[in-house]
Amino acid sequence: MAQAERPDSVIVLPPGGGRHYAMGRMQARFLADGEETVDRYSISEWWLEPHTEGPGAHRHDANDDVFYVIGGTMSFLAGEAWFEAGPGSFVRIPAGVTHDFANRGEQRAGVLNFYIPGGFEADMPAIVDWFAANPPR
Repeated sequence: MAQAERPDSVIVLPPGGGRHYAMGRMQARFLADGEETVDRYSISEWWLEPHTEGPGAHRHDANDDVFYVIGGTMSFLAGEAWFEAGPGSFVRIPAGVTHDFANRGEQRAGVLNFYIPGGFEADMPAIVDWFAANPPR
């Protein structure tokens, strides 16, 4: 079974499966999102090459962002403070808190992201276009 055909279907993706979005030195892969979850949440992987800035400081007024570091060391901004998080670290950014992430290290770094409630992935084509015009540093 590849992707769910209904919101109540089981989702099984092979390694590397899902919807991929390239944004220069940052890549995202969505594993489950609006159609599969009825916008209750989305799950995605985000990978940044060494010395790569993330999406830029932003906030979500109605959505929590949850991150689990799966590789390398990711730098996170929460409010006005930056901190480092290595593999196995868990970070929850509640709705309304300004945040960002970046890879300031020497190796590729990645996070598994849970966005609650979902709906974010609908913006990905426009985000990809924005990064094409404004590549991350």
